[in-house]
Amino acid sequence: MALIKFSDEEKKLIVGRIQAYFREELHQELGGFDAEFLFDFFAEQMGAYFYNRALYDAVSYTHLRAHETEADLVCRLL
Repeated sequence: MALIKFSDEEKKLIVGRIQAYFREELHQELGGFDAEFLFDFFAEQMGAYFYNRALYDAVSYTHLRAHETEADLVCRLL
């Protein structure tokens, strides 16, 4: 699977969120380099799991909506 690319603005926002989490929840300061390294690690190691879950959920929702639409059409024909 190809690596997911983020814009510089997106990466800066995500790194800031990681730093805020460490500061607020773990009471630890995390430098920008360390936060970016952690982000890269999680994106590389676990990003595909989140991506695949999102695709699975989208396909499941689309199937559900298709079945509901089919049921609506059948009811209207009767």
